[in-house]
Amino acid sequence: MNKPSFFDEMNGADGAVRSHYQTYRRWLSETPDERIARKRAEADIAFRRVGITFAVYGEEAGTERLIPFDIIPRVIPADEWKALKAGLKQRVKALNLFLHDIYHDQEILKAGRIPREQVEGNAQFRPIMRGVDVPAGIYAHIAGVDLVRAGAGEFYVLEDNLRVPSGVSYMLEDRKMMMRLFPELFSKHKVAPVEHYPDLLLETLRASAPNGVSDPTVVVLTPGAYNSAYFEHTFLAQQMGVELVEGRDLFVDNDTVYMRTTQGPQRVDVIYRRIDDDFIDPQVFRADSMLGVPGILQAYRAGKVTLANAVGTGVADDKSIYPYVPEMVRFYLGEEPILNNVPTYMCRKPEDLAYTLAHLPELVVKEVHGAGGYGMLVGPASTQAEIEDFRRRLIASPEKYIAQPTLALSTCPTFVESGVAPRHIDLRPFVLSGKEVTMVPGGLTRVALQEGSLVVNSSQGGGTKDTWVLE
Repeated sequence: MNKPSFFDEMNGADGAVRSHYQTYRRWLSETPDERIARKRAEADIAFRRVGITFAVYGEEAGTERLIPFDIIPRVIPADEWKALKAGLKQRVKALNLFLHDIYHDQEILKAGRIPREQVEGNAQFRPIMRGVDVPAGIYAHIAGVDLVRAGAGEFYVLEDNLRVPSGVSYMLEDRKMMMRLFPELFSKHKVAPVEHYPDLLLETLRASAPNGVSDPTVVVLTPGAYNSAYFEHTFLAQQMGVELVEGRDLFVDNDTVYMRTTQGPQRVDVIYRRIDDDFIDPQVFRADSMLGVPGILQAYRAGKVTLANAVGTGVADDKSIYPYVPEMVRFYLGEEPILNNVPTYMCRKPEDLAYTLAHLPELVVKEVHGAGGYGMLVGPASTQAEIEDFRRRLIASPEKYIAQPTLALSTCPTFVESGVAPRHIDLRPFVLSGKEVTMVPGGLTRVALQEGSLVVNSSQGGGTKDTWVLE
């Protein structure tokens, strides 16, 4: 099997530095290695002091890890970002229309464009949301869309994160860190700003307030300090100037949600929730949940409070629905998709299963409900025993899996122990849907720090870089 050729973000196939990287490359070649090493150490100390860590599940209880930060930025030229932005807006619009449709008239199912059982039989489909009108018809107020660039430099959408997408605090902190460590770089480059993201987010949340509420009270609802993204919950609440609350801080009275404060109960209108559906209301979903608010769903359905993102959005970011997103774009918008999906084999289809079983060593196989890089097989990087174990799982429950070709993810020069070396990256832009669809330029670039690894998830040892969109 040929070694896949990777698209190098900084250098062309002929070895010449790409035009948008030339100023940076020149600076890098003139900067002594020890200065870079010193700055890297400074970044680590600062990140640890601020508490930018995340918890790793499945290791020793409560392991807090620093997300490795790489100081070589990923640079995106203006024209490339313009095309990506148009594609992201189009995709998120279609996903919101799909969510509204499946909980209302189900036109796309009636038209036979998506099999009904794929939607209604999905674990993330919430029948309780049928007929519920959410403000402005927006279900995914915050979407994190994962993009990868393949061998010829073309972008693909790897997945849509519409439940509780995380990582935006790293995007903001990475930028702050780069500006502090290397101010001279920002005088040499016109880098589009990202620091207004919390303002945009607050604007988006306020715009989604229930009808008739002109000055909404917004809160961030966290599962608490033991959650892996707790740093981000506190960070965003602080940056937006709103209260960070846990389930026990809220109560429902007469279909209205209130927050307990020292001055007495205060009405809450918009809840940016970082808790999954299953835990949000023990009266409706998991009765054993201590994280949610009893009765909140009744208040939500009565139109007295907005939940961002809406309950039931998970059905649209499920890996078994992902293959149909281009179809949603055509169906709802009457347009051709600007951004392509990765070709996907749905193992519940006999012919796709047969193909997948015959080509396991070269495919990536994922659980349809999986997340965080868990429950997947990367064929080329797996042992014969791991492949055979997955083969048994696939044969036993094919409907639980999809398969995709192993993409030659693009690489970006990265500082590692041995010096500067290429490492694989992806990009997660954060798309906000309020009165209009907006986003800050760039997003979170995640980098697979282990040589040859294609898994960029922080839970699997990945790191992050600052993402520069040039103006």
